Amino acid sequence: MNHPASASRLFGIVAGMFAATACVESLAQDASAGSDEDWVHPMTPWGDPDLRGIWPVDHMIGTPLVRPEDMGDRLFVTEEEFAEREERMIATTARYDEEDSEDRIGMGHWAEPWQAQRQTSLIIDPPDGQLPELTEFGAAKSERLGSSWFRETWDTPEDFDVWDRCITRGMPPSMLAFRYNNGIEIMQAPGYVVIRLEMIHDTRIIPVDGRPPLDPAIRHWMGESRGHWDGNTLVVESSNFNGIAGMTNVATVGTPWHSIATSESLHIVERFTLLDDDTIQFEMTIEDPEIMTAPWTVTYPWQRDQDYEFYEYACHEDNYTIRDYITTSRYERAQAAAQSESAE
Repeated sequence: MNHPASASRLFGIVAGMFAATACVESLAQDASAGSDEDWVHPMTPWGDPDLRGIWPVDHMIGTPLVRPEDMGDRLFVTEEEFAEREERMIATTARYDEEDSEDRIGMGHWAEPWQAQRQTSLIIDPPDGQLPELTEFGAAKSERLGSSWFRETWDTPEDFDVWDRCITRGMPPSMLAFRYNNGIEIMQAPGYVVIRLEMIHDTRIIPVDGRPPLDPAIRHWMGESRGHWDGNTLVVESSNFNGIAGMTNVATVGTPWHSIATSESLHIVERFTLLDDDTIQFEMTIEDPEIMTAPWTVTYPWQRDQDYEFYEYACHEDNYTIRDYITTSRYERAQAAAQSESAE
């Protein structure tokens, strides 16, 4: 039986894949401009491409996830726009320490300095740099997604998202920059790649030995990952998500807070390509057909910094702050109700 709508969607996905590949190649060429043509990819003692090192992504804090609409399909800002980004970066950084400033951004000593980048957005596919539309189910589930940033009253732990509750930042947000704790370390051993994250102290253990995937009934906060080598590129596919964490709570500078849900259908493919001794081109494609009407892809360069030091993220699910929020919220509402009754 012929299904024109399905065929049209498949054609759109395939066309998007080719467009995304061209965008990644363009950004990778920009990231590796001026690199040594005689450079040889390092290998581990057991023969795998060597990606080991510390790769903090704090330099990307100021690059928005979603592209400003007036930039259209452009991958890079103009020289004038880049100068404006640099000015905004300098002004924003200067306000970090102004605790009493009326226009301070609210992060104070938490915020890390960032660098102006020439990418117009982290999203390169869809070509306009925008997030795909939500499905009807995705919109309804996202509306219910809790976060302390958007609420005025709290009654249960579920009124907070899993990042608020110190469980995890989830995927894909854990692989994107935030205003602090942006450390990423890659470690390798025969048959494994390990990605250690500073934020929420998550550690992703990724087999690259060809083992089969887990039973679909087994679900994890960060999904279950399997990796393989495509030449010198590490390809990681992740599935078996529990569908509880959010999809886009990245909150980079210049990016609004998004509250988009995930489902158990979430599927993520990441590619890690070492361009030179100090640059990895990172690419990530996210597909969740229950939540979004199409996949979307981000890419950006990682820069090695072996002097970067991880800070302990001493945050855990039994954090008393959650309980205090709930107790105080209930008390304040009880007091308001009592005062209202007295006034009557």
